[in-house]
Amino acid sequence: MNTAELEPTAAQATANPLIDQALGRIAVQLPGATAVFRRLKLDFCCGGQISLGQAAQDKGLDLAALLRELGGLQRDDTPTAPVQAPALIDHILERFHAVHREQLPELIRMARRVEAVHRDHPQVPAGLAAHLEHMEQELLDHMAKEENVLFPMLKAGGNAFVPQPIAMMRHEHVSHGAELARMLALAHDMVPPPGACNTWQALYAGLQQFHDDLIQHIHLENNLLFPQFEPAMAQAAGACEGACSCA
Repeated sequence: MNTAELEPTAAQATANPLIDQALGRIAVQLPGATAVFRRLKLDFCCGGQISLGQAAQDKGLDLAALLRELGGLQRDDTPTAPVQAPALIDHILERFHAVHREQLPELIRMARRVEAVHRDHPQVPAGLAAHLEHMEQELLDHMAKEENVLFPMLKAGGNAFVPQPIAMMRHEHVSHGAELARMLALAHDMVPPPGACNTWQALYAGLQQFHDDLIQHIHLENNLLFPQFEPAMAQAAGACEGACSCA
């Protein structure tokens, strides 16, 4: 699916290719769609063979509005991030912090269901839901520190003490990387077994999107945002220490 297929206007809704696609296929190919379908009580698992258009008609839903909502889930694989710190921070908050808060509850819900329904399957991702819950709590705590402490400091231009919270965030990023590796292991590298149900396939597609988003999130902070402050702030701190030692 490309972006053009997912951005309908009301007048173009009847020509959108998604209308004829099965709910199950959309759930698997478009991470986040499962939350929309669940809210609207559209059965993408057992009834996943029904087309989106038919399902919307059966439920009396506004098809154009539904297509616009699904279109908003589409991610740009190569987003252009601003370079200047204030704009870059706003981009990180909107594109990653807000998105992670939406992604994880739905992934946890699907992981619980897959583990419960397929508990006797040899490839069931046992322990995945609990691990995702742990990741969610760690990530929420991490993002709160950035939003309440570090980012306001950086938006204000930084100060001589900024390298300390930046170092803490870098350390926690390493921990996030280890947790992603554990997630991959529990989910068998996000490769669903033959015959996996739509929920299982959608879970792994969503995990892949979350994985890629978190990697990009960490990359922008570690390699684009933080270096703008570390050299200058470290130099300023050194100058201060030198002045104090000469006093």
